Amino acid sequence: MDDKELLAERFQTHRGHLRAVAYRMLGSLSEADDAVQETWLRLSRSDVSQVTNLAGWLTTVVGRICLDMLRSRTARREEPIADAFVPDPVVTPLERVDPEGEMLLADSVGLALLVVLEALEPAERLAFVLHDMFAVPFDDIAPIVGRTSVATRQLASRARRRVQGAEPVSDPDLGRQREAVEAFLAASRAGDFDALVAVLDPEVVLRADSGPLVRGAAASKVVRGAATVAKGALMFRRYSRYARLALVNGAVGVVTAPEGRPVSVMGVTVVNGRITGIYILSDPERLGRLGLTTTGS
Repeated sequence: MDDKELLAERFQTHRGHLRAVAYRMLGSLSEADDAVQETWLRLSRSDVSQVTNLAGWLTTVVGRICLDMLRSRTARREEPIADAFVPDPVVTPLERVDPEGEMLLADSVGLALLVVLEALEPAERLAFVLHDMFAVPFDDIAPIVGRTSVATRQLASRARRRVQGAEPVSDPDLGRQREAVEAFLAASRAGDFDALVAVLDPEVVLRADSGPLVRGAAASKVVRGAATVAKGALMFRRYSRYARLALVNGAVGVVTAPEGRPVSVMGVTVVNGRITGIYILSDPERLGRLGLTTTGS
C-alpha cells in the first residue's frame, strides 16, 4: 500500500465524523457531502506527516470549509431564510440504523435544533457546533473565525442562549413518541378533529417547506395552534393512508409515499405525550436528492 492509499484509508475512518460535523453546520446532506469531499482534496494536497491529531486537523478543515459555504450562502440570499424552512432530514427505518447514520444522529440532532441553527450567524453556528457538539477547544476554533478565543467563546455563548430558549426538548423515549405519532395518524385517517386536537399541544407549531416552486394550498407556511394544525391535517387526510413510520433525525416520524413515491417527510417533536412541533419537507427537488426508500412500519 503506497502513501496515498494509506492516507485515503485513514481519511475513510474519519468520514462519518466529518459528515456529521458538516451536516450540523449546513443542514443539507448534499452540501455536507460536498464539504467532506473538499476536505479530502485538501488533505490529499497537504503534508500531514507532522500532524499528531489527524481527526482534529480534519475537523477544523471541514469546519473552515463549511463556514465559507455558509457565508457564501448568506451572501447569495436576497431575503432572510423563511420561517417555514425545514433542513434536510435524515430518514432511516425504525428497525435499523447504519453506522454512518448513527454518527449523523448522535447527540439527538433533531430537526427542531437544525431549524434554530439555521437562524444563527455563520460564525456563531460554527463556534456552537464545533465546541458544544464536538468538544473542539475554543483555541482551535478561534483561527477559523478570525477572532480571539475569548470572542469565540462569546459567539458560542450567544448561540447557546438562542438554542436553549427556542424549542422544547423532545421526549427521548421512542415508544412514547410512537404512541403520539400513531394517534395523530389514526385521527387524521378517521377524520376525527377532536382526537387530532387532543394529541397536539395547544401551542403546536407546524413548518411545511414545499420549496420555492410550489404554490397554492401546498405552499410553504408556518401554522400555529392545535385547532389550526388539526384543520390542516384533515385537509390532507387523503394522503394519510400512504404514511409510514420511520426514524427522522433519530425520532419517530413519517414518510408519505403514494404508489411508492415519497412526497413528504414529517419530523415530530413530542413532549409529555403531545406533539409540540411538526416539520414537513415536501420540496420535490430536495426529496429527490435524499434517495428515500419507502420501507417503514
